[in-house]
Amino acid sequence: MPEPGSKKYDVRRARLRKDAEKAGTPDQHANQEANETLQQEEGWGSGGPRTERGRGPKGERPGNEG
Repeated sequence: MPEPGSKKYDVRRARLRKDAEKAGTPDQHANQEANETLQQEEGWGSGGPRTERGRGPKGERPGNEG
């Protein structure tokens, strides 16, 4: 699952932006439109933290009893 900032995500966003520009969307809005499209598509969002440390301080993690 590609995450925002990854090369695969950026390539897809660039293609969507180019398509939006060809369809007549102004440059200012094409990037925003491409990002919104990717965020709505299944499997293109962030997967969250990958490690225990990435989930935050041990005492503040969801589901931690102490």
